[in-house]
Amino acid sequence: MSLPIDPATLDPEEYGEKQALLEMEHEEAIEHVRGVCEECGFGIPVEFSPSELLNEKVDADRDPYYVLGACNPEIADQALDETMTIGGLFPCNMIIWEEAPGHQRVYHVSIMKIARLLGMAPDNDAWDDIIDTTGDLTEEAFERLDAAETEASD
Repeated sequence: MSLPIDPATLDPEEYGEKQALLEMEHEEAIEHVRGVCEECGFGIPVEFSPSELLNEKVDADRDPYYVLGACNPEIADQALDETMTIGGLFPCNMIIWEEAPGHQRVYHVSIMKIARLLGMAPDNDAWDDIIDTTGDLTEEAFERLDAAETEASD
């Protein structure tokens, strides 16, 4: 199977990769990221801990790893108007994993940009607007995460 793109040649900006490092405990980071998402217009309709599930089901011995499924209903509605297949990528996930005790990585990729790269979404002005809007909201969220980390380290 060949992809319509060569992942090795992509700049992380092309698929909307964002990362932040928070110096706090895992549970505190989950609550902090949830709050920032909500402040920026995202609800959290889905959340779960793959690490807890895997540790329980297959004795995986994984470090804390948590998924917050973020969603802005207005944007999701607009995206579905453009392509029903985007639902296969819903929701927009914010991942929080413990790199070391007291150090949590927050990670996100843009499902809207990925859908465009994979040919799942139209190449039109409406989708450009969706990408721009979700990009602005995500940028705001990561600026707040980075600002909180800067304040914590001062």
